[in-house]
Amino acid sequence: MLKQRLLTALILIPLVVWGVLALSTETLGFILAIFVILGSWEWGRLIGLKSVFAKICYSLLVVALLYAAYLIVDKVPGSERAIFLLTGIWWLFGTAWVFRYRGETGLGSNDTLVGIFVGILVLVPTWLAMVYIHGFSEDGPYMLLFVMVLIWAADSGAYFAGRKLGKHKLAPQVSPGKTVEGVIGGLVAAGIFSVIGAANFDLPVLGVAGFILLSLVVIFFSVIGDLFESLFKRRVGVKDSGQLLPGHGGVLDRIDSLTAAAPIFALGLTVFEGMK
Repeated sequence: MLKQRLLTALILIPLVVWGVLALSTETLGFILAIFVILGSWEWGRLIGLKSVFAKICYSLLVVALLYAAYLIVDKVPGSERAIFLLTGIWWLFGTAWVFRYRGETGLGSNDTLVGIFVGILVLVPTWLAMVYIHGFSEDGPYMLLFVMVLIWAADSGAYFAGRKLGKHKLAPQVSPGKTVEGVIGGLVAAGIFSVIGAANFDLPVLGVAGFILLSLVVIFFSVIGDLFESLFKRRVGVKDSGQLLPGHGGVLDRIDSLTAAAPIFALGLTVFEGMK
């Protein structure tokens, strides 16, 4: 398993870095849309869509909404800020959902219907946010890469702090391995890395302090994104969302943190862009 994880990572990481830095926003957006569609297929499994036809219909719905989101942002100035603000509000509800979970398992018909709607809120804004960040400015590709590496840095900090110091469970019913001390370690690692990012970006309004604060908020929500997917996996009793990536599970298992982190970072950019 470890060998598979390392091999997959050695292939994926250079491809991701190259794609983010070398491709145009339009081309990257198309590629990201493919991954989001694959994620929608996996989400269908997590919410109880059993037939292939039902999963296809759900994926087609997500495709239509990705295109609708693109048209809205393209035609309506300022609409991206409203979308990301609503997404941020949604993730506040998602946070409450995570910490109110008490280990329930199984899905009823109403759970599936709610899950269809929730999947849209999780997946579509993620794609839109990543495309928005990438095209934000000349620094956009580096900002998108920064968000990804920021999450990786926080995950590493959380892992080591959790192993050495972890005593207090964060959300034991959702993810027994996550601890409060681990989250704090992740925030410290993210704070250090955000200083490096702030020193390399042009931040006339946001400023270094604002950028670091935004980065820390992003990492908090990245933890929620991770926990939120774990909650749905626990409901249906699966370890991974899929098997597409050997040793790493499915697409959702790789982008779960980004589902909350990317829209929050994009929201921060729209807010501070409006202050210019």
